[in-house]
Amino acid sequence: MIYAPPQLEVETILAQKNLLPLFQPIVDIKQARVFAHEALIRGPVESKLHSPIALFNAASLCGLNIDMEYTAREVIFNEYSRSDRSHPLFVNFSPDALLLIDSHLAFGLTQLARSGLKASDIVIEITESSTIRDYAVLRDGVARFKSLGFKIALDDLGEGTSGLRLWSELSPEYVKIDKHFIANIHNDPIKLEFVRGIQKIAVESNTLTIAEGIETKEELAVIKDLKIDFAQGYLFGRPFPKFQYVLTEEVNNLLNKNIIRLFAEHQNTAKQATVISLASYQTAAFPEMTNEEVYNWFDRENTLNSIPVINHQTKPIGLISRYDTIDRFARRYQKELHGKKPCTTFMDANCLVVQKEMSILAMSELILAADPKYLLNGFIIADGERYVGMGSGHALLREVTNMQIHAARYANPLTLLPGNVPINAHIDKLLERRIPFVACYCDLDHFKPFNDAYGYRRGDEVIQFVGRLLSSQVNNEHDFVGHIGGDDFVLVFQSEGWEATCNDILDTIVKVMPDFYDLKDIQQGGIRIEDRLGNEHFYPFGSLSIGAVQVHPDAFASHHEVAGAMSNAKKQAKKIVGNSLFIERWRLAPTASRAADERLA
Repeated sequence: MIYAPPQLEVETILAQKNLLPLFQPIVDIKQARVFAHEALIRGPVESKLHSPIALFNAASLCGLNIDMEYTAREVIFNEYSRSDRSHPLFVNFSPDALLLIDSHLAFGLTQLARSGLKASDIVIEITESSTIRDYAVLRDGVARFKSLGFKIALDDLGEGTSGLRLWSELSPEYVKIDKHFIANIHNDPIKLEFVRGIQKIAVESNTLTIAEGIETKEELAVIKDLKIDFAQGYLFGRPFPKFQYVLTEEVNNLLNKNIIRLFAEHQNTAKQATVISLASYQTAAFPEMTNEEVYNWFDRENTLNSIPVINHQTKPIGLISRYDTIDRFARRYQKELHGKKPCTTFMDANCLVVQKEMSILAMSELILAADPKYLLNGFIIADGERYVGMGSGHALLREVTNMQIHAARYANPLTLLPGNVPINAHIDKLLERRIPFVACYCDLDHFKPFNDAYGYRRGDEVIQFVGRLLSSQVNNEHDFVGHIGGDDFVLVFQSEGWEATCNDILDTIVKVMPDFYDLKDIQQGGIRIEDRLGNEHFYPFGSLSIGAVQVHPDAFASHHEVAGAMSNAKKQAKKIVGNSLFIERWRLAPTASRAADERLA
């Protein structure tokens, strides 16, 4: 059946200008206020052309896409002219509209003037809605609009294939980071690094960044930490027929809250990385493909180990192994007997299919427990029931090895807590952002005699217990736990109630530490050990000394000075017998504290 474009319906919409303009706020993150609005358009309510995709697709089928753009802008300009116009308006332009001849440009300016607007009121959002064939021509077209006073924004950066090329060619004032890279960014190290890279390029190219699609406070916290300039999304306001100028009290509190969220890079990378990072797209076979066609496919592509089979809804249904196919067809008469049969005849219908969200750690455990053939043949990666790509055993082993190298470099191998490098980086970030915090140096007392008496294995058990205890007591969203080495740990608090948390930790140490000793030592309250000269010394149960420094960013230049202050506070704590918390309460003005940096420098 041939689809007939809805010509009459589109022409009626254009004639009657029956379009609904909506406006969504764009928020200045630093100033905590509405900075601008993006104009969006909808077709007639309760019409099949209400959604913008359906509306512009229908207009394109009728050859009226440019007419629809002009009519949409006219409706938008008229509504905007009735506002106070104190905030810029972001309006979508397709590349095709920017390349039109001078008469069309003059018509657009007439539209603007008729509404009483100036070019400086408008930011043109360039959407990658059509294939760009000539960047030089587009660059010249954009330059004409810039010369008239319009500003330029590049929309949905990262969604299409030519976003970075457009950025370098057009030098826009703004780039809008596609919502795909913002969704769940607080739990996705890959998205985090992508957005961090975009922000770095933006700073160096004097471009302002706008994060699209922010829906949760966790996403906003990371975007703030990355120093993105502006934000847009349902968290601040949905598209609405009226302009929204006031933010909710909750959003105001989130924007004004001066706190750094712990990035995914400070969490366990092995748990965060997912199998989607292993995916490589491999063209799949459909069920009606014959065994002979599959055999010829393997013959043409020598590096191909397996071919996924999907149905016409892109659901994975099996996997065909190179080895099995070639081995079977090498036997006499097998090609003649089975060559014309569908490829599903010999495919592995019980192949390994995993979801893209599965962690690398879980994937490696699954592979080790499964049939060794999966290391050779690979596995299918899916998004729900939709085929995404293939993962190979080689890629999995490489990723696991890389994570182990990363962990050895940045995390303590005994507790897997962040080591010196991330500790220093986190403290420097807090100082740079001028955020007050409390830094605590935690040191086990009498640990060396315990190690000498019971051996390093039981000593390691104590260290691991302390690491787990500290991690379980703090606010995992805002407080940082690091392991310098040996029996030394660091706590960095941004949350309130830190002093009570430290006392809870010390109370737990008092209750649990005797369990690590033998019964005879428990009965005498500690251990007796002879020194090199044969003199016997008594050491009570192990305890924890915590030296806390209330850090005011104005008083410290770097993590070196904070480390020195923590070391001094820890020394004071160790002068107190038993479990102790010493708090350096006054404002420090370090001068020579770099020399006191014992362990963290």
